[in-house]
Amino acid sequence: MPSNHPEVPPVAAPSPTDRHSRKFLGRLSLPERRFVADALRAETVGGVLLLVAAIAALLWANIPALSDSYAEVSDFHIGPAALGLDLSLQHWAADGLLAIFFFVAGIELKRELVAGDLRDPKAAALPVIAAVCGMAVPALVYVLVNTAGGGSMDGWAVPTATDIAFALAVLAVIGTSLPSALRAFLLTLAVVDDLFAIMIIAVFFTSEIDFLALGGAVLGLVVFWFLLHKGVRGWYVYVPLALVIWGLMYNSGVHATIAGVAMGLMLRCSRKEGEDTSPGEHIEHLVRPISAGLAVPLFALFSAGVSLSDDSIAQVFTRPETLGVVLGLVVGKAVGIFGGTWLAARFTRASLNEDLAWPDVLAVASLAGIGFTVSLLIGELAFTGDQTLTDEVKAAVLFGSLIAAVVASVMLKLRNRKYQALTEDEERDEDLDGIPDIYEQDKPEYHLRMAKIYEAKAAEHRRKAETATAAALEAATGSSAERDRPA
Repeated sequence: MPSNHPEVPPVAAPSPTDRHSRKFLGRLSLPERRFVADALRAETVGGVLLLVAAIAALLWANIPALSDSYAEVSDFHIGPAALGLDLSLQHWAADGLLAIFFFVAGIELKRELVAGDLRDPKAAALPVIAAVCGMAVPALVYVLVNTAGGGSMDGWAVPTATDIAFALAVLAVIGTSLPSALRAFLLTLAVVDDLFAIMIIAVFFTSEIDFLALGGAVLGLVVFWFLLHKGVRGWYVYVPLALVIWGLMYNSGVHATIAGVAMGLMLRCSRKEGEDTSPGEHIEHLVRPISAGLAVPLFALFSAGVSLSDDSIAQVFTRPETLGVVLGLVVGKAVGIFGGTWLAARFTRASLNEDLAWPDVLAVASLAGIGFTVSLLIGELAFTGDQTLTDEVKAAVLFGSLIAAVVASVMLKLRNRKYQALTEDEERDEDLDGIPDIYEQDKPEYHLRMAKIYEAKAAEHRRKAETATAAALEAATGSSAERDRPA
């Protein structure tokens, strides 16, 4: 994929942090910073569309004149029954469109493992521990609430997920610009979060397995890998094969989104000599807009439409299952991520970047409590057969995500001036060479260019000073002559 950026010297092993300082949330390497910026730009647009879709679903499901049509459209079945794919539109959105979302998640995870935060075990330790604690503590909160209240334990996994797109949409709405290190930390959290969410779905929400269909899906994945390994190209080869693999995986009883992440993990995300971008990065660049702009918003449209009557809202904060979800997202996520990060930093002796403070980590941890897309999916899987409880848990996800967003927004706004200053420093490019100045402080040629720029500016100011001085003298001479003229 051609790049619009000036050519950057090759980096053998892009590091997400400054290795010499070994600081937590340190400055990203230039290639990593550009990748994060491009990835999050697409996610932000998708997050805004996701927010719009969620609001549209709520309005559609709660306006009396339209609510019946929402149920009818969501339950409308389409697809070849002979292949076991006569599914409702809501089902297609959850099992089909989200497979695209998890395909992109698989590519992100693969790239993180070979070129990002997760490539270096030392650099990976903090975000991985933070993500694991950010999933374990919400699950523990849910279990404690339901143990005390006598509720169902089936929904323990609902508050464990983070929705990166929705979180970025919140940042866009409140107008907060996070420094790239915090954004990368949030992105890595979400990637690890997605990995564990996939494992939870595969292990805990697979009851009956059709081994023949599963064997066919595995065989299809082997063929997919073999074609990639041989360098075969062409969407007309891979798209039909991917559809076959998805259909077999769905019929096997294993959640069909697993097929998406498996194919994403098979793509090569390391660059060979002479490559501007790896095949995985190129495909992610092509597919991410489809995922963020179409697949996830449509899933939200058909999953977020829950009835919000006075009774159902009251149930959210009184029923143990729904209260466990709300507290898991709002309290569990913040405590888990912040606590895990602080403990990991303490025991690994990693020092926090001096430009940031621990309240910044707490704000990002609170923002990670927005658990929209995957939380809704797990909620549907956890309470299959109990539509009332499913809708109440979905409402709890909405309220929990909203509360987490408000809390995080307040904390981030309090530091917004600092974030803006840091972002401006990261983006400043006074020599106009396309590379931020902060990345060129150790290059003599950069300082020589800046010296010429300042010398030219100094010469220009001297010229202006001489002109202004001459004008002042001329004015003074004219004024003196005017006074000496006889009346």
